[in-house]
Amino acid sequence: MAPSEPSLVLHSTSPEGITIITLNRPHVRNAVNSATASLLAAAFRAFDADATQKVCILTGAGGAFCAGYDLHEVASQTTTENKPTGTEPSHALFKLRLCAPRPLQTRPPARWAPRACFSPNPSSPPSAGPAVAGGLELSLLADMRVADTTAIFGVFCRRWGVPLIDGGTVRLPAVVGLGRAMDMILTGRPVDAREALAMGLVNRVVDEGLALEEALRIARGLVRFPQLCMRADRALGVLCRLWGGRPGGCTEV
Repeated sequence: MAPSEPSLVLHSTSPEGITIITLNRPHVRNAVNSATASLLAAAFRAFDADATQKVCILTGAGGAFCAGYDLHEVASQTTTENKPTGTEPSHALFKLRLCAPRPLQTRPPARWAPRACFSPNPSSPPSAGPAVAGGLELSLLADMRVADTTAIFGVFCRRWGVPLIDGGTVRLPAVVGLGRAMDMILTGRPVDAREALAMGLVNRVVDEGLALEEALRIARGLVRFPQLCMRADRALGVLCRLWGGRPGGCTEV
């Protein structure tokens, strides 16, 4: 971890049961490197393990949600293990994604680890600025998405030949429908907050700077409900959305 980045992920809890996890690399629009991915996975695990916490809000510092994986780190990986051979994908992350399924706790820290964290509790990320490429995929892990008017969504990795490798090709069609998802996935075009609301990609759009406030308002409403029924309905909804009602396999999407 670089000395200039002492707190890559901020993790706070509240007595009312709301956890806030904040990506804290604003100088790179909260792009996630291997160290951040490891800390983010640990923060999700801590949320899951804490019975006092009922709702998780994932957000980003400095006016951005997440610009995806940190391609500067990928470019700096020059070891033999990470060099393409001509028959393997050249993107270094493939080395970590296309391995055999394993429990989350045994996966390499450099993996985009939170993709496998299916919490039994609701989550809601407020988005401002870019939520693109892997950042878009990260937002799709949540049950609800809140955006302010500055938010931009998109499969920007399309522009550099980097595929969606963290469930985006499954979750995005499940959220917005196949036609709209293919538009985003194939063209890589930007989608602003208003269009995202119209297509169902986000659930709320608020004025600039108010996304976290709105997410907290929603979270406070959720923690007041009887939890057992709400979590059961949520779990069935997630299964039907991602797996056509088939149980099992929800830690490897």
